[in-house]
Amino acid sequence: MRQSGITHNSLYDVIWNLFGTERRITKRRYVSGGDINEACVLVLDDGRRLFLKSNSIRAFDNFSAEAEGLAAMRETGTVQVPELLGIGKDPEGFSFLLMEYIEAERASGKYWEELGRNLACMHKAPVTGKASFGWKRDNYIGARRQINAGHDSWISFFRDCRLAPQFGDADRYFDTTDRKRAEHLLSHLDRFLIEPERPSLVHGDLWSGNVIAGKGGKAWLIDPAVYYGHPEADLAMTELFGGFAGAFYAAYQEENPLEAGYKDRRDLYNLYQLLNHLNMFGASYLSSVQQILKRYAG
Repeated sequence: MRQSGITHNSLYDVIWNLFGTERRITKRRYVSGGDINEACVLVLDDGRRLFLKSNSIRAFDNFSAEAEGLAAMRETGTVQVPELLGIGKDPEGFSFLLMEYIEAERASGKYWEELGRNLACMHKAPVTGKASFGWKRDNYIGARRQINAGHDSWISFFRDCRLAPQFGDADRYFDTTDRKRAEHLLSHLDRFLIEPERPSLVHGDLWSGNVIAGKGGKAWLIDPAVYYGHPEADLAMTELFGGFAGAFYAAYQEENPLEAGYKDRRDLYNLYQLLNHLNMFGASYLSSVQQILKRYAG
């Protein structure tokens, strides 16, 4: 990140610090794809293009967390992520995250293979600081806060910081059977999950919408919800909404083989994501949650 740790007082404050006080925004092209923030491509008077995400002042913490997550992934030197240019609060009443613009290109022939290998390398990258599960701060999964309190055990972290809070928020959708199954699952989670050898940096929200084909036809990762966790949680989410290409999984396995039984654990990891969707978008996700509850705690 060019200006790590700096909160800017306006959007132009970032632009002028980076590119000179004579620079001006000549065009804003709004783009779709986000459910939470407004996104647009800024064109400067020298032809340079930048990518801007903006929202209300209240969303600043969300942008701050995203910036830290992108920086953490970038620092591993393993995956492609956009360069962060700055975050701040503008006097016009919005908060923002400014980063390099990634021009969409046709995916290269080894797009999925390289992504699988690079993600595996990120999962194997050394952990900085105390090697516990969690993150230095809470962040966000979509629009909802994601709790990242440190735990020495992956299973207790997944129970206390992932499933339990989501179950609590989803209680209004549940009947008595659902509640009993949720309680049973939380009490017996160690029957289903395994402890990894060590924590790994994970993207945290790794579905196809957060992977784009950019410069050189390579895969770029965006919109993270990072924490130190189990690599299987990332792999599981790649399979939740349609799955990635077979070459991705083959290359990942070659670089960082999964332990036996991953397929039996996959839906349990995705229960967290489905509960989050239930809490964000409503009852259309309830049946998927109930099916997984029945499978593991029926």
